[in-house]
Amino acid sequence: MFARTALRAATRPASTLTQRLAYATAATADPQHFSASAVEAMNPHGLEISRAQRIAEDGFCSAIGNTPLLRLKQLSKETGCNVLGKAEFQNPGGSVKDRAAKFLVQDAEDRGLLKPGGTVVEGTAGNTGIGLAHVCRSKGYRMVIYMPNTQSQGKVDLLRLLGAEVYPVPAVAFENPENYNHQAKRHAEKLDNAIWTNQFDNTANRQAHIETTGPEIWAQTEGKIDAFTCASGTAGTIAGCTRYLKTVSSGRVKCYVADPPGSVIHGYVSSGGKNLGERAGSSITEGIGQGRITDNFAPDIALLDGSLFISDAKSIEMVYRCLDEEGLYLGASSCLNVAAARDLAVQMGPGHTIVTILCDGAYRYADRLFSRKWLESKKLVDAVPAHLHKYIVLE
Repeated sequence: MFARTALRAATRPASTLTQRLAYATAATADPQHFSASAVEAMNPHGLEISRAQRIAEDGFCSAIGNTPLLRLKQLSKETGCNVLGKAEFQNPGGSVKDRAAKFLVQDAEDRGLLKPGGTVVEGTAGNTGIGLAHVCRSKGYRMVIYMPNTQSQGKVDLLRLLGAEVYPVPAVAFENPENYNHQAKRHAEKLDNAIWTNQFDNTANRQAHIETTGPEIWAQTEGKIDAFTCASGTAGTIAGCTRYLKTVSSGRVKCYVADPPGSVIHGYVSSGGKNLGERAGSSITEGIGQGRITDNFAPDIALLDGSLFISDAKSIEMVYRCLDEEGLYLGASSCLNVAAARDLAVQMGPGHTIVTILCDGAYRYADRLFSRKWLESKKLVDAVPAHLHKYIVLE
């Protein structure tokens, strides 16, 4: 009786959560009349995803990617567009950089440059290092990281916890031979069976997004995407996604790079590639913005339809709005991307589908983003809407 009741109920649309729970209880309350099909009928979408994902046979690395595409409900409502964010914070290492880390190491393996027991070296101050540390642990490689000594102790501790050997060095310009990237390269060159992954100019980074992120977005939207936007750091994500989406849509999908203060990319793109300019100023966002055109960006930058300058005030406002309106605890770089998607939706007008990248969560930045003292030091307290000051919970 319980099974028959549940099966009949499962074929009817549930109007409330209470009804759905009642149906599920009817299906499972009596072990003698348990109906697996009735329970499964309560979660058809979840089971469809589970069947497609199957088992991550290669452990950590095969769990990277295939992240959800979330509809940002409030921004979609206020713009009249479908504003979507790819939840890259759901990668196993916590950020979009897991994709690049996997491809950088895999490319070296495929080319015979890295053999079992080898060493991976990178100059990184953020999520790429974390992603590489995870990938190296999962594959049995030694990981060495050079980073500016301006980074937080918490970030150093996390990388060491993941098994990385970390060398904080003085923060100097890229042109200086003592820049952390150049020191990483020299370190790798001194070792046998070692690689410098060179995330900024190694195009395996870009390839990760041509082969995975771009196709996933196209499939998840069933090709009904009008525009894509995200920021550029190494440029792997913006370049790879732009190349794939432009190709598969025969140029129909519009692609815009989002840029923070202190970066030269907005000026370069908006001048039609005529003015690279000098890097000046800085931003609260981490891992994005650039003073040059990287090798990952160079093949695809001409495909862009434009650029969007996003102030730190807009990024901070969106950190708090995403938390309050969407329940999403996102870092500042993610929220710069969301602010860019909002601006692009307004620019394009109602009825369009805009996709962006939610790079990572706020967990690694909470001591600043939700600190009154830090916000005051950056003159950003007033950027937080008054009714959202309740989230400024740290001194």
